[in-house]
Amino acid sequence: MAERLDEQTMALRVAREFEDGMVVNLGFGTPTMAANYIPEGKEVIFQSENGCLGYGRIAQTEAEQNFHLVNAGGQFVIGHPGMCFFEHAESFTMIRGGHIDLCVRGGLQVSEKGDLANWLIPGREPGGMGGAMDLAAGAARLIIVMTHTTKDNELKILKECSYALTAPHCVDLVVTDIAVIEVTDKGLVLKETAPGWTAKEVQALTEPKLIISPSLKVMAL
Repeated sequence: MAERLDEQTMALRVAREFEDGMVVNLGFGTPTMAANYIPEGKEVIFQSENGCLGYGRIAQTEAEQNFHLVNAGGQFVIGHPGMCFFEHAESFTMIRGGHIDLCVRGGLQVSEKGDLANWLIPGREPGGMGGAMDLAAGAARLIIVMTHTTKDNELKILKECSYALTAPHCVDLVVTDIAVIEVTDKGLVLKETAPGWTAKEVQALTEPKLIISPSLKVMAL
């Protein structure tokens, strides 16, 4: 099998889903990296649960770092003209009020029906789910970016999630290190494969039966 994509390349592919004028919320980890790959000529307005709207990419140098300006993952980010700040209550009013066009989150498991599990691993000490449940329910569109399997090669795209759910029927698109898969009413549609990967190889690492898109293509990077 071919090599899998690294986190930066997965984030680059996620950023291809950004449209001009979108209000986008990025979860910590790989999703936050997508802020570094805004498509040329497009304005993307990033919103963060900790009370920020309109920030930019992750700070690259120490001179760019501002102690007071961080994203939801605690990373320093740069400011943009017109950026504003507010308390958590207002932030979650935006989220719960349906004002987020797109949310990008990491995932532990995704089911063929678009159920998401991304906050609790059985046997481990539970942490906080943050705004994951609110965003899964409130964002107009939800993209999950994750490795296709665990480090132990256990499947993560399943017929049914075995972990505690974050939210049911909420995922619209899954971007992994080997494929791009769309969640539809008819099932999971394989839209793209990573360079060097075949549909057969992706299916071997996916529990539900995949619907192969007539326009299946190699992932655009």
